[in-house]
Amino acid sequence: MAALLWLIGGIALIAAEVLSGDFFLLMVGIGALLGAGADWIFDNTIVAAGVFAVVSIGLVTFARPWLKRRLHGDIVHTNADALIGRKAVAVSTVNEHGGQVKLDGEMWSARAFGDNTEIAPGESVTIVEIAGATAVVLADSD
Repeated sequence: MAALLWLIGGIALIAAEVLSGDFFLLMVGIGALLGAGADWIFDNTIVAAGVFAVVSIGLVTFARPWLKRRLHGDIVHTNADALIGRKAVAVSTVNEHGGQVKLDGEMWSARAFGDNTEIAPGESVTIVEIAGATAVVLADSD
């Protein structure tokens, strides 16, 4: 009877994975199915729970990260996140209160990263953060 419960739980977890898409429920569901097999073979709930725990932890720790990298691919930054680390040129004096930089031919409002920092026009800067519509920049050390 306990093996049937493990089996039903495993199938339910694997079916729920369709909704989450994160591979966590799939790994735990596989652990539950193997726990069902262990309970059916050994007729011992302690052994079944041990098999479930070891398999689930092993799959979540080792197989899940590999599977996510393999199927989801590299993270592609978009929008403001894609600008972090990009180079720009100060068009006006940039300090902690404001200024402007030119990034890929576009003018951006900017402010310096850190207090009491002043970046002269023409200096190369690196974008370290986007705060609203303002680029927070750090002077490049050349």
